[in-house]
Amino acid sequence: MIKLTDPVTSLKNVGGKRAASLAKLGIRTVSDLVRHLPRKYLDRTKTTRPADLLPGSLVTLRATIASDPAYKPTGGRTSLTTVKLRDAGSESDITPGAIIEAVWFNVPFVRYALKKGRTYIFTGKAARGKSGALQLISPEFDEAGDTASLSHERIVPVYATTADLGQKTLRALIRQALDAVLDQTEDFLPNYVADSCALAGLVFALANIHFPADYDSFFKARHRLVFEELFVVQLALFFVKGHAKQPTELIISPADFSPALNLFPFELTDTQLSTLSQIQADFQSGYAANRLIQGDVGSGKTAVAMCAVYMAVSAGADYQAAVMTPTEVLAAQHFSTFAPFFEQLGVDTVLLTGKMRKSERDEALAKVADGTARIVIGTHALIQSKVEFARLTLVVTDEQHRFGVRQRLALSEKGRGVHTLVMSATPIPRTLALILYGDMDISVIDSMPPGRKPIKTYSVTAAYRPRLYKFIEKLVNEGQQAYVICPAIEESEHGGTSVLEYADTLRSALPGLRIAHLHGQMPQNDKNAVMQAFAGGGADVLVSTTVIEVGVNVPRATLMIVEDAERFGLSQLHQLRGRVGRGGDQSYCVLVSDTQGDVYKRRAAAMTATTDGFALSRLDLELRGPGDFFGTAQHGLPELTIANLYEDISVLEQAQAAARRILDSDPAMTAPCHAALYGRIQSFISNMSYQGVL
Repeated sequence: MIKLTDPVTSLKNVGGKRAASLAKLGIRTVSDLVRHLPRKYLDRTKTTRPADLLPGSLVTLRATIASDPAYKPTGGRTSLTTVKLRDAGSESDITPGAIIEAVWFNVPFVRYALKKGRTYIFTGKAARGKSGALQLISPEFDEAGDTASLSHERIVPVYATTADLGQKTLRALIRQALDAVLDQTEDFLPNYVADSCALAGLVFALANIHFPADYDSFFKARHRLVFEELFVVQLALFFVKGHAKQPTELIISPADFSPALNLFPFELTDTQLSTLSQIQADFQSGYAANRLIQGDVGSGKTAVAMCAVYMAVSAGADYQAAVMTPTEVLAAQHFSTFAPFFEQLGVDTVLLTGKMRKSERDEALAKVADGTARIVIGTHALIQSKVEFARLTLVVTDEQHRFGVRQRLALSEKGRGVHTLVMSATPIPRTLALILYGDMDISVIDSMPPGRKPIKTYSVTAAYRPRLYKFIEKLVNEGQQAYVICPAIEESEHGGTSVLEYADTLRSALPGLRIAHLHGQMPQNDKNAVMQAFAGGGADVLVSTTVIEVGVNVPRATLMIVEDAERFGLSQLHQLRGRVGRGGDQSYCVLVSDTQGDVYKRRAAAMTATTDGFALSRLDLELRGPGDFFGTAQHGLPELTIANLYEDISVLEQAQAAARRILDSDPAMTAPCHAALYGRIQSFISNMSYQGVL
């Protein structure tokens, strides 16, 4: 008896060579094979008559073999096999349009497989041959009446496969595996979850996701498996992050932030004030705030964070707030903003990073420990064991997607009942936000401060470079600065425009300008020095890879040029564009590419049409899928096998609600009906931790 855990070699027709081919697909056990889901489907439920074929169409037809197959070697190992096909409903070989020719290249076994006079089902692409007559090119076929056929007269699955493993072979192996083990498959979803969410059973779902009986069965099967996948992901993330709201004694009430508000030289927007009202309510609720603040580049998240920090440190004589950033440059920038601002309010602010001199670091650590420092700005150095707070009350994590889940939690654990705010300038579509931050309340700052000029964006070819050089020179002569982003460091790397080559070219073309360059292979101290020099006006143009710091504020930088722009996703292009437009001058973004591909054309058209990061993020998710949205796996987003976060928002909401209900009623999942589900969740968490996702 074959079991789910058995190796694939336990199946018929799977030897060492075929097992190696399956292993390339990650398939090593029978269970892996059953869970190797189709990537798309072909509708072969309807057949076409030969007389109705159109050139270029992919068709399925029922036809009778009208001639013996003709085999012709064409040199070396190549060959051509042809056979005449007659409409299976035609009584005469001379009926107009009833005869066509099927052609196979380098498939010699066909001459033995097809028998004159027998009827078969063929699927292939129709094309005109040299004579102008229609041909069917390299079609798949099964004999008509073959009830075991998995390739014709049905909805046919198409799988990810390898060059040495054909679709028909893979379909047959999966059918064999399903027949052997489907009745052993344990449905780990509790019955009450399946019933309340109107889900099909697992056996039905697996059978019909591979070989649907009809369209209705397919949709029911897919809904069940999409729900299951998102449900497991959501439960796992709830377990890792903590699901229930945590009671806290750190009540910030009354949470008046008007003294801080009065220091700003501008008025906050309605969405900024709305977000602050939500934070006020969190602080007074008796539960630790756990809120994500999403806002596009330049929307004013930092001003909101400063008001929230003021609320926290003014609510108690020893209350402290910590602001954690992913880089030293960004930490220094925040410190230069926070320190003088809060000095006016009588609040001491310190900087704490890994690169500080020991004497400075020891002094900062002492102030944090004894409560003298009420606000601490720093990098991930804040989570180190030597850092002790007198009474940590609020943690603000900036550019939070740059930190892993556990890093973000580690800082909050340096206090009891600590309030947490995380900020992101990467607009995230609602579906991704629900998965990544399903344990958090979410605020969106989706309006820009008045008077901010939209960045003008253009898409050009490489032929425009001489004009761009002149434009750079013009802007610099007016006291402004420019970025140039290249995808490669050196000329040989990936064949793209390189930082070093481009910087040398600019130095030759614009000898009067100060050209700096930056890339990820430089020592950290050198990178910091270059970025700080550029931010301070010590360079006119910065040629860089995408290592330029997210969030760094250089008000005089008004031009962003992105070379080989087709190599970047929409969200990344938008983030790069956000490096300019931070001052009062008109700013520009120029995308340079000679690519004519449809995907890049859509990206470029979207970039030139809108500066709305949320609209761009939704299109980016549609074009690239969730796996590539951030570019790395560390952000808590595991790879999905069937769910589509662009399409399955309603199923995600249903799965998240069901996950919350389970953890509200059984937080540790100790009930017998949750045993199988709990095992699945723990296995998922272990696997994701091993991969570095959680």
